Amino acid sequence: MAFELPPLPFDKSALEPHMSAETFDFHHGKHHKAYVDKTNGWIDEKGLAGLSLLQVIDKAKATGDKGLFNNSAQIWNHTFFWNCLAPAGSTKPSDKLAGLISSFGGQDVLLKKIADEAVGHFASGWAWLVLEGDALKVTSFHDADTPVAHNVTPLFTLDVWEHAYYIDYRNARPKFAETILANVINWDFVSQNLDGAGAGRADQQQ
Repeated sequence: MAFELPPLPFDKSALEPHMSAETFDFHHGKHHKAYVDKTNGWIDEKGLAGLSLLQVIDKAKATGDKGLFNNSAQIWNHTFFWNCLAPAGSTKPSDKLAGLISSFGGQDVLLKKIADEAVGHFASGWAWLVLEGDALKVTSFHDADTPVAHNVTPLFTLDVWEHAYYIDYRNARPKFAETILANVINWDFVSQNLDGAGAGRADQQQ
C-alpha cells in the first residue's frame, strides 16, 4: 500500500498569527506531499511493497540509499512536527515531563536552549528535544536526518528548513523559533512521547 499524506491535526488557520494558513498550503500541501510522492514512486522499483515507513527508513539507511532515506525520513519528520504543534495555550507539560524539564532550570531555560540550537544550526535541518537514556537532551540533525535512525527517543522537533518559516518570517529564523516555541507547542504530545503512549514513532505510518 502506498504511503499517504497525513492530514494536519488542526485547521490550517488554527495557529495564526504564529503560522499562517498559506505556510501550511506550501509546507504541508506541497513540500510534505512531494516527499510522499517521491517515496511512493520507488516502492515497486526498490522492492518496498508491504514495508512500514520506519522499515523503509531503516532499509534506506542500511543500504546507503540517500534519495530514499531523505524522502522517507522527511515524511516521518514532518508528520511528527505537525503533531508537535497546537493552538496557543491549549496544553501544558505533564508532571513527569515538568520534572525532567526542571533539570534544565525550568521551561523558559529549556525553550531558550532549543531556540539557540535551532538558530545556530547551519543550513537546513531540525532542532530536537529527545530522551537519551533517562535524561532530556537538546540536539539537531542535518537535512532529512531523523532520531528514529539513531538510538534516541524523539519528544519534540522544530523544523528549521527555510520553507518552514520564509512565508511568515522571511529570513528571520530567530523570530520564527522564538515565536513557535513560546506559543504553539503541543505539550500533550510531547508528554505522551515521554510516556511512550503517543505517536512518537508516527504510529499511523508504521
